[in-house]
Amino acid sequence: MVKGIFIENTPLVKIAVAWGRVVRTPLVILDTGFTGDLQVTSKLAKELGLRVTGVIPTQVANGQVVETAVAFGLAAIEGMVNRIQVLISENIPVIGISFLSKFGYKAIVDCKNKTVILEKAG
Repeated sequence: MVKGIFIENTPLVKIAVAWGRVVRTPLVILDTGFTGDLQVTSKLAKELGLRVTGVIPTQVANGQVVETAVAFGLAAIEGMVNRIQVLISENIPVIGISFLSKFGYKAIVDCKNKTVILEKAG
């Protein structure tokens, strides 16, 4: 089980993301409206040494479609490692539904009590 935190009304969790020999553990927003794996800033992508493999159209919250750089990386939760798709933009780092699915986790977000937990599903 991974316990996150709330800052104001935003649920955050810490994950490990890596490429090569570089590992970072950013605090990321748990965004159930984001269908991808992980989105990071270009600064974090550069620190990790991620190589852009292409550009994909991405629909953002306001409905606009923007071209977003994409790379591959590795992520880990509780000792499990998976290859993930990483979108690179200047927005705040987020994990999405695909990330949770790849690891077989479910998110339990309690807005009233300001708790967020990721745990293995079923």
